[in-house]
Amino acid sequence: MGNGAYQVEVAADTLQSCLEAQRGGASRVELCTGLSTGGLTPSAALVSMARKHLSIPLYTLIRPREGDFVYDHLEISLMLEEINHMKSLNSNGIVCGALNPDGTVNEEATREMVLRSAPLPVTFHRAFDVTPSQPEALEAIVRAGCTRILTSGGKPTAWDGRDSIRKLVRQAGGRIVILPGGRVDINHLEELVNAGCTEVHLSGRMKVASGLSSDLYEMDYHQTDHSVIRSVVDILSQLSVESNH
Repeated sequence: MGNGAYQVEVAADTLQSCLEAQRGGASRVELCTGLSTGGLTPSAALVSMARKHLSIPLYTLIRPREGDFVYDHLEISLMLEEINHMKSLNSNGIVCGALNPDGTVNEEATREMVLRSAPLPVTFHRAFDVTPSQPEALEAIVRAGCTRILTSGGKPTAWDGRDSIRKLVRQAGGRIVILPGGRVDINHLEELVNAGCTEVHLSGRMKVASGLSSDLYEMDYHQTDHSVIRSVVDILSQLSVESNH
């Protein structure tokens, strides 16, 4: 799949999910921790182990805390230092984003992170979806030097935001990749491809039932399932074949 017309990026927050993504034919992994909170910066050990066991590209998320994406000077410094560490661990790309208090893109901080990440590509994450003007945000992110924008079109899911995603692809005009994400499933793929998207982003997670029970903790957990990823890869491969005929 990695050599096909369409790419599948899998958001993973455990080593096992990384391996399941690769087994399913993913093009690359976006590694983080705490997907239930939208994802946070993964530990150095997790990145190192994932890099050791993956043969596909590994992008790492830089997000110092949950909540909004408005960061002070110390938080920006921390994010820049995290980028240094991810590069030293042979990450293949960086995923980050920062906003101003009014919700517009913090272009200065984003450009700093792009420069620090070089020569690695940078994806601006779904902080984009809470900006007051997506067209203006896209231009700011292009100016900052990012390679991709991960977006649900400003809606809860990529399917809900598909009309906005189509407009963003048109505005981008090949200057930056619009990467749709947000509960993408197999029923959405043809519409996203028709909107002009060449890549999709999903976690492909399923609930794993634990053999343990507790009144104190939730024992079940979610993990990427290779069969979900494989289904997405296979459908996109078929759409690629059909588009070439």
